[in-house]
Amino acid sequence: MAQDRQPLLELKQISKRFPGVQALAGVDFTLHAGEVHALIGENGAGKSTLIKIIAGVHQPDAGEIRYEGRPLRIQNPQHATELGIAVIHQEPNLYPDLSVLENLFMGRQPTRGPLGLIDWNAMRREAEAVFRTLELDLNLDAFVEDLSVAEQQTVQIAKALSQNARVLIMDEPTSSLSEKETEILFRVVRRLRDQGVGIIYISHRLDEVFELADRVTVLRDGQWVGTYPTAEVGPQRLINLMVGRELTQLFPKEEAPIGQPVLRVRGLTREGRFQDIDLEVRRGEIVGLAGLIGSGRSDLAQSIFGIFPPDAGEIEVAGQRVEIRHPWEALEAGIAYLPEDRQRQGVIPAMSVKANVSLAVLEKLTRAGFVAAAEEERLAREFVDQLNIRTPTIDQLVANLSGGNQQKVIVARWLASADALVHAGDR
Repeated sequence: MAQDRQPLLELKQISKRFPGVQALAGVDFTLHAGEVHALIGENGAGKSTLIKIIAGVHQPDAGEIRYEGRPLRIQNPQHATELGIAVIHQEPNLYPDLSVLENLFMGRQPTRGPLGLIDWNAMRREAEAVFRTLELDLNLDAFVEDLSVAEQQTVQIAKALSQNARVLIMDEPTSSLSEKETEILFRVVRRLRDQGVGIIYISHRLDEVFELADRVTVLRDGQWVGTYPTAEVGPQRLINLMVGRELTQLFPKEEAPIGQPVLRVRGLTREGRFQDIDLEVRRGEIVGLAGLIGSGRSDLAQSIFGIFPPDAGEIEVAGQRVEIRHPWEALEAGIAYLPEDRQRQGVIPAMSVKANVSLAVLEKLTRAGFVAAAEEERLAREFVDQLNIRTPTIDQLVANLSGGNQQKVIVARWLASADALVHAGDR
């Protein structure tokens, strides 16, 4: 790891509070040029808030940010981009029906002549230079929708480099990649590090942290726990630091009695998405449904839940064949769905925890046309306690919760729906 004496980016005693939630409290973080610095912690630890402050999305309530040795206030995401700070999200943020070249320069195309025509030759020369730097060969005229997820990630990285990014934030970049695609991405990351780019790497996969990162910072409950060279700390030590106690296993296996099938899918087909799928889930059983983005796993779950009804095939719940053409029919059959995109398909961020939890059972909470407030509150408190949802009150807006706690709110909603038999959904 090549480190300058002066950090490229330095955050001192950063604090941020949302209504009823202390998201960050006195957090320190430094990043050097030519370094991969991993940022880890449980859901709700404050990782996302810290990254959003660096990216200009949020302003800190207290603390100091120094960039290249100078104190500054990162005013907004555009200002962060101008400073050379770029974020690579786990889901590629690109225009699928445009070419690689068009995506690289979207919103900042070079022009020529008095009419301000787009200078396509200049765009191509610059794009080729960027991909040479990354030692990648990618067809600039290919549509992004025809690329693999790993190739889409490299397009995002190339776009950041074409904007002279010096700080690259990578948020769970391998969550949808195969092992081979992950290796390709890691090679790109190492080249960027060798070229002096400072990389903040967020991941729940500790094996990636030890393979890629030079240093690791641990956050817990919005507080800085420590920063360590990865060569001097082991996986078990990091796990203990993240959770604040000794753990012998990260995800201990718990035995559960397996009963009769509660869900059977036979020959389920949705044209253009998936074909002739058979699936069986028994009572007390967890069945994994794996695949990359575009493989059809989410489409299958959505069809079972009635969002996009299948074109052919049969669904049985508890031995009875059911016709599911709408989510309400799925709910009546005892099927619940946890979506992959919780912000757009799961929670309603502008509503409270209480309102989100009770959303699927409002009919049962209604008396003479009015929601029984006391019963709704009792229901919400029960599941907040049961699932350990970290919220100051049940009236807190879901938008102010961490991603992991938002996911728990969705789980609480379905647990609150009467006698749910099957929980089919995406991570």
